[in-house]
Amino acid sequence: MKPSYTLHLGDCLEAMRAMADNSVDSIVTDPPYGIRFMGKSWDGADIEERAAYRSSMPSHAAACGATGGHRSVAAEAGKYDLTPAGMRAFQAFTLEWATECLRVLKPGGHLLSFAAARTYHHMAVGIEMAGFEIRDQIMWVFGSGFPKSHNLKGEHDGWGTALKPAHEPVCMARKPFASTVAANVALHGTGALNIDACRVTPTGERLGGGDESGKSAKPEGWARPWMDDPDHVAKHNAKVTANVDKATQLGRWPANLIHDGSDVIVAMFPTEAGAAAPVMGTEPTANGFSGPVKYSGMRERVAGAFHNDNGSAARFFYCAKTSRADRHEGLDNPGAQFKQGNTLRKVALTDTKGNNHPTVKPTDLMAYLLRLVTPVGGIALDPFMGSGSTGKAAMREGFKFIGCEQDPAYMAIARARIEHELAAEELRQKERTKAEQQLPLFA
Repeated sequence: MKPSYTLHLGDCLEAMRAMADNSVDSIVTDPPYGIRFMGKSWDGADIEERAAYRSSMPSHAAACGATGGHRSVAAEAGKYDLTPAGMRAFQAFTLEWATECLRVLKPGGHLLSFAAARTYHHMAVGIEMAGFEIRDQIMWVFGSGFPKSHNLKGEHDGWGTALKPAHEPVCMARKPFASTVAANVALHGTGALNIDACRVTPTGERLGGGDESGKSAKPEGWARPWMDDPDHVAKHNAKVTANVDKATQLGRWPANLIHDGSDVIVAMFPTEAGAAAPVMGTEPTANGFSGPVKYSGMRERVAGAFHNDNGSAARFFYCAKTSRADRHEGLDNPGAQFKQGNTLRKVALTDTKGNNHPTVKPTDLMAYLLRLVTPVGGIALDPFMGSGSTGKAAMREGFKFIGCEQDPAYMAIARARIEHELAAEELRQKERTKAEQQLPLFA
């Protein structure tokens, strides 16, 4: 299915209220964190102005909510205010947009939402209070963070006020549904994760299913009656081998941790085989376990969950922070919407060259997350589009995309980046089709 996109300039709440119930397959977004990031209005003043406007409206006005009578208390939502009132305000802000997200998502649809470490908990509660079920938390760890610390002087020299940021949490939530997962996927296409499409390429040696004697491989002291039955053991080992073959071919089971591949982060992971080693013993093990640790056959049942890798970082998907090429791609070509610059062009309505958004997420990361939770050919929504990384990734992955952005300058940047990626994907598709047509000639 050909990727396509629809962009809405303005308040995402108003845009989502115009959308039909159960009309999108997934939501992957990077909303305001409520910490007044770099003094940006979208992370502070804009939220306050909207809240003040809504408070001044009569209760039956559309701005007061879909059913009227709701007046937001988000006047302080854009401030990093440690008081209970300030945090309740940010939570109310999250509840407001998450409620609309729940309505437009199909049953079983997933919401992935980035957050700041300091305010994640209030965002997650707001999402949960909207009606979502929290399924997991994905951590994106990186080595390039810079500590925003106030360092003391004098007799307190060496003391500061902040740690070096090295991760961003992503809330994984799902819209509830009435039936089984299988039935919901058959009906709506949503509710499950695309595991095989997001497996992590393994390295190192393959994990075998048994030894040369035909006995089932097992750590010392671990036994089951069926292990003395040759026929049962043969079937068991065949199942293990099949699962390991799948893990070897497709990669390791995706984890709830993503890293940037930097030396400082990779160095934090042990080089031992870790989970590929025996997982039961009475002595402390290299991976931190001690005492009897039983997985009740999960090594054999879940393909790719355990793999004989060399170096634990190989177990996780990695994606570096946004590169300059990724940030500005699509903004360095002349066209009707660009003004001539030195190496980068000014997009209409912007004061700087190229992509000047301060929190650009890597396209590879957004593509991975979209692929994890979006059905093939599905519709993905980003209510807080910014400079369009989610939309750009959707074009690359072949999804339909709906994006909302209230800043005209960022909207112009997002549109340029998305259109550039769409054109590139169309070119790639033509090349793939041409190659497929040529195959029979050389078969």
